[in-house]
Amino acid sequence: MDQQTFNLLMLAWIALAILLMPVQLFVTAPYGRHASRRWGPVIGNRLGWVIMEIVSPVALLAAFLWGGIPDTGVIWVCVALWIAHYMHRAIVFPLRIRTSGKHIPVAIVLSAVAFNSINGWANGFYLGSGWGGYPPGWGSDPRFIIGIAVFLAGAAINLWADGELIALRKHRESHYTIPHGGLFEKVSCPNHLGEIIEWCGFAIACWNLPALAFAVWTAANLIPRALSHHRWYAREFPDYPANRKALVPYVL
Repeated sequence: MDQQTFNLLMLAWIALAILLMPVQLFVTAPYGRHASRRWGPVIGNRLGWVIMEIVSPVALLAAFLWGGIPDTGVIWVCVALWIAHYMHRAIVFPLRIRTSGKHIPVAIVLSAVAFNSINGWANGFYLGSGWGGYPPGWGSDPRFIIGIAVFLAGAAINLWADGELIALRKHRESHYTIPHGGLFEKVSCPNHLGEIIEWCGFAIACWNLPALAFAVWTAANLIPRALSHHRWYAREFPDYPANRKALVPYVL
């Protein structure tokens, strides 16, 4: 595949994310607190997470190494960030969550597998292609430094928020409660906010179309998800703090 064709595919992928976002504002994916069996057969929640997330690092590494092993250090940094995030999501996170008895529709798992395969392949293929043209000094380029800092900040927010949500269920295995403390005082879903920040940082550090596409898709998926969570909290808890936003403090 030549670079022009690849770039056109990535632009089309970005356009699809933007076109589908309004749909996701009205159709909430049926897993987690929105779980439903109306979407067909289901599997265990923990197994579903493993299957959904593990394909991304596998796809990225396979595409990345297909044409050989790049010798540019900054590319390996970008690959390492991707692998670290998804190994946590595929192995550590499923082991930590307390979702005994909960299920996820197979249709959601398969759609996530397809989504993660495309994004993993696209980013791995580009980083391994040599098209990026990252010069030896890219590691000191402001875009790379700022991007890595933003990625790490987003990852820290995401990990902290996930930890807080998991801890809430330590003694209430089958019940949701209102989270408090830190960013939870400002927004309902700091975990989603952190992940969006994370992949925006990745896009800045990598400075390429597939990384941008993934950041756009992340926002297109998680903004509607956060809004759904926020409405759910307000509906389920009459005393839910009225001053909280769904995702961005004071804004959204």
